[in-house]
Amino acid sequence: MSGHRQPPQWAPRHALGGTARPRRRLLRAVLVLALLAVPVLLGLGAGGVWWATNHYGDRVTRIPHAFPAGPRPRATDGTTFLLAGVDSRSREPTTGRDATARLWTYGAQRSDTLMLVRLGPGERTAATLSIPRDSWVPIPGHGSAKVNAAFSWGGPPLLIKTVEQLTGVRVDHFGVVDWHGFRSLTDAVGGVPVTVARDSYDPEQHRHFMAGTHTMNGKEALAYVRQRHGLPGGELDRIKHQQQFLRGLVGRVRGGVGITDPFGTTRTLDAITRTVSVDDRMSNGDLRDLALGLRHLDAAHTSFSTAPIVHSQMIRGQYALILDKAELRAQCRAMEEQP
Repeated sequence: MSGHRQPPQWAPRHALGGTARPRRRLLRAVLVLALLAVPVLLGLGAGGVWWATNHYGDRVTRIPHAFPAGPRPRATDGTTFLLAGVDSRSREPTTGRDATARLWTYGAQRSDTLMLVRLGPGERTAATLSIPRDSWVPIPGHGSAKVNAAFSWGGPPLLIKTVEQLTGVRVDHFGVVDWHGFRSLTDAVGGVPVTVARDSYDPEQHRHFMAGTHTMNGKEALAYVRQRHGLPGGELDRIKHQQQFLRGLVGRVRGGVGITDPFGTTRTLDAITRTVSVDDRMSNGDLRDLALGLRHLDAAHTSFSTAPIVHSQMIRGQYALILDKAELRAQCRAMEEQP
């Protein structure tokens, strides 16, 4: 009888001959499955983003006939948005999917905040130009008045026409949010971080603002971007607050959108579509490109400026700001020429 003995069946696997080969095969199988899973997960992520932007894009409130008729400035590379915050006193929302009241009624709303946002080709650079609401400008068909009267008198078409004729910039898309939407959007993204430069008190709103960085909820943020009393720069300091908020909001939105995070994209798009109205020329594809393009935008490639002011004066009993129109147009040309 041979002296060679077979190991008992209960022997541990390391005592069996040839165990290294099955373990290598198992390791290879795991690695192959992992490598296969990566493109599958990326595909699901991309598909989720595609689905989310189409699903929620179909639910975005589009503004019909938002653009003015007649000649307009030439189109250029990149995309220019005109963003307006309206001071509707309506008790019901007027913008976004939650709107239950009309966006515009003659004389009922004025544009409290007005910004031109220029995204360079590929959405990798951005420039924001704020136009103070008290800017005294020509309003087509109405003579000269404060720029915020344009929305009151003629809704989006007259506001766009006024800004285009003032700046020489073609507006590609228009977005508007009211006070209700502003508060809801801020809360929906989890609040927006804002750094308050110094302690101040707003006697009109009866609010204290303490220095430091705060994540503001909708109510707090609305009070902050509306403040002009109790600030040394008045309206210009208010614009700085608005630009601060926009920078923080873009950071929140950018953080919520990702090719591998369709659920984050869905939450972000849901918040935006419930609160913001856009022109009817903005397609779902435009919304998707914008959402994904924001991922590449960082603070190093963004700039903020304000329309240049010559002086302030009282006109027909109203406080008004007189702009340097030549310098304003030069600023706008520089925005359009950015890479």
